Amino acid sequence: MAQQDAKQDGRRDWSDQYWWSSDGVRLHARVYAGPEGSESAPPLLCMPGLARNARDFEDLAPHVAQYRKVIVIEFRGRGESAFAKDPMTYVPLTYVQDVVAMLGELGIERFAAIGTSLGGLVAMLLAAALPGRLVGAVLNDVGPELQTAGLERIRDYIGTGGSQPTWMHAARAFAELNGAVYPGYEIHDWLRLTKRTHRLTAEGRIVTDYDKQIAAPLRVRGGGDAAMDLWPVYRALGDVPILILRGELSDILARSAGEKMVNELPRARLAEVPGVGHAPTMDEAEARVAIDAWAAELPKA
Repeated sequence: MAQQDAKQDGRRDWSDQYWWSSDGVRLHARVYAGPEGSESAPPLLCMPGLARNARDFEDLAPHVAQYRKVIVIEFRGRGESAFAKDPMTYVPLTYVQDVVAMLGELGIERFAAIGTSLGGLVAMLLAAALPGRLVGAVLNDVGPELQTAGLERIRDYIGTGGSQPTWMHAARAFAELNGAVYPGYEIHDWLRLTKRTHRLTAEGRIVTDYDKQIAAPLRVRGGGDAAMDLWPVYRALGDVPILILRGELSDILARSAGEKMVNELPRARLAEVPGVGHAPTMDEAEARVAIDAWAAELPKA
C-alpha cells in the first residue's frame, strides 16, 4: 500500500511516496504536486542514473514542477528505497517492473519521463512495455548505442570505495574520481554533488548512498541486459517529443550515436551540454533551456 508524508526541502513542498515491489522491496519517490490546474496533465517521471537518487533532481524537479506534477523515483537500493535481497534484481527490467507497480498504485495512465543514463534506459523500456502511455522523454547522455570505454569505467568504480570522515574529504575523493567528467568544477561544486550522492552514517562517516551490491549484475559479462539490441526499444518511443542531451565530453554517448538517434525518430532533437562528460546534471543553462523547450511540446491533458 502506498503512503505519502509531507516534507519540506527549504524551497518547496513534496510528498514522500512509498510502495512495494512484487518481490517485497519497499520503494520511494518524491512527488511534487505541480501548479493548480495541471492535474489532468500527464506527470513527469524523473529517473536517476545508476548510483544516484532523488537528490539528483533537487534543482530540476522544482523547476519543471512549475508546469505539472513531478515524481522523482529512487530505484531499489538507492536513497530511501530499500535494498534488494537478491542483488541480481538490480537490472533495468526489474526497475521497469517497479515503476509499473507505482504507476498502477497511483492510477497514472499517461506520463512523460526525464531519465539520466540508467533512468533513460528505463524510460525506453517503459515505452516498449507500455505502448502509447509515454508522451515524451528526455534521454540524458544515454541511448541504444553506448561506448564500451565509458561502460568499463563505470563498471570499475561502482560498488567500490570506503567511507570518509568529513564532507570535505568525501568531496575531494569524489573530485579525484570524477575530475574528467566535470573539469570546470570548483570545490563548492564538488561539495554540492557529493551531498547529492553520499549520506552520513549513524557512525558519523560519509559513504555513497546506494547498496554496493548494485554492481553485482555488472560483473556478469556477456549476458543480461547488456546483450540486448536496444534500437527496437528506442524506436518504441515513436512520434512523441524526444530530447537527447549529450555531455560534450561524454565517454558513454558518442555524438554520432546521438545524431543517429535524431534520424531514427521524427520528433527527436539533440542538445549538447558544453564542458561536461557523463552525465550532465541538467542544472546547466544549456540543458535547462533545452528541457523547457521540450516540456512545452508535451500534451496538456
